[in-house]
Amino acid sequence: MDPASGTRWTIVIPVKPATHGKSRLRVPGVGREQLARAIALDTIAAAAAAARVIVVTDDEQTAREARALGADVCPDPGAGLDAAVAAGASLAGSDAYRAALLGDLPALRPDQLAAALREAASLPRAVVADADGTGTTLVTAAPGMPWASAFGDGSFARHVALGCVALGVPDTSSLRRDVDTAAQLAAASALGLGPRTSALLPG
Repeated sequence: MDPASGTRWTIVIPVKPATHGKSRLRVPGVGREQLARAIALDTIAAAAAAARVIVVTDDEQTAREARALGADVCPDPGAGLDAAVAAGASLAGSDAYRAALLGDLPALRPDQLAAALREAASLPRAVVADADGTGTTLVTAAPGMPWASAFGDGSFARHVALGCVALGVPDTSSLRRDVDTAAQLAAASALGLGPRTSALLPG
C-alpha cells in the first residue's frame, strides 16, 4: 500500500528466461544471462518497495529470488508479452488497482514509481513513455476497468489509443530508463543502478 495515498496497487512484471532476455545488451566481460537477471531483480526489488508485485516468468532462478524479495510468482502462459501481463493482472482481480511494469528498469527508484502510481490512481487508464517517447514502461488500470495492454515497438501510441492518459513523469525519472542496449544501460547508470546490476559492471 502506498502510505501517501492509501491506495493498494498490484504491479505485474513479466520476465523472460534470462537465457533469452536482453539479446541486444552486450557489455564486455559481463555475461548477458547474469546481467539480464540482475536487471530484472533490481526492478522487482524497487517495485516491491512500493506495491504488491506479481512476477510472471518461467525462469526458475528469477522466480526463486523474486519470492525472496516478497513478490508473488506465476508461470508465463507462453503467448507473448501481453498475454504474460494479462495472466498476472487476472490474479490481482478486476477490483484492484493494477499496473504492468517492464522488468528492465535497473535504476528504478521506489519513490518515483510511487509518485506515478499516485497520479495514476485518479485515472481509468494511464501510461508512462520510455526515454525515447515511443515505447512504454508502465501501464495502469483502475478498479473495474478491463485490463488491456499493447507492448512492443511503438507501444506508447497504441496505449494512448486504448484510452491511457500519459502521466506527467519527467524525462529524468528512473521510471523512463528501460534498458535494452549498452548505451541505454550507460544512461541508466547515471541515475544510479540497483545493487545487483552495479555489482556485475566494471568499476
